[in-house]
Amino acid sequence: MALLDNIKARFAGSAGEGESCRIVVGLGNPGERYAATRHNAGFFAVDALAEEFGSDNWRVRFDSLVAEKRVMLAKEQGGRTLLVLAKPQTMMNSSGRAVKGLLKHYKTGLESLIVVQDDLDLPPGALRIKKGGGHGGHNGIRDIIAQVGADFIRIKIGVGKAPGRMDSFEYVLQQLKGESLEELRVDAARGADATRFLLEHDLTETQNRFN
Repeated sequence: MALLDNIKARFAGSAGEGESCRIVVGLGNPGERYAATRHNAGFFAVDALAEEFGSDNWRVRFDSLVAEKRVMLAKEQGGRTLLVLAKPQTMMNSSGRAVKGLLKHYKTGLESLIVVQDDLDLPPGALRIKKGGGHGGHNGIRDIIAQVGADFIRIKIGVGKAPGRMDSFEYVLQQLKGESLEELRVDAARGADATRFLLEHDLTETQNRFN
């Protein structure tokens, strides 16, 4: 029966018996208009994770682009983990709907959720890892909290404040190219590194290393 349940779980896209599940959601906006913007730092980070884990089976599910990979994590003491990478396709301000759908489908709770986001209050290149708390003015996080609660881990990727009198909304949605875009990719890759480390270690260790 256990073998049959595991086979069913594989086809259903859920964790089988003896497996844990971790869901990493990178926040951003879908579409070419937003692809090269600071607000899509979470998308860049999840793409970097997908490349590192060899997860290229992207498909549209639960208002998200989702890629799955069964991995062995040292933290799980030999057990397998179903790693779910997701990029919500709802637009940033409705990210909570996608996250709620993912948690429901994979039958797991906030303890399994990691959200990777951009952060205006951190300088470019800086990271901050925290669990719980408020939304900090980030509309994607605001909607997730409204839909599922606040007790999840966030990986914050600094993008800096808007210069001069530039509006923050305009700043995070500004199209980047050349060196500016490459710098964002590098910063997002560091966010992916922090996420990978967190999957293998506890929150305090990750904070000590990356904050």
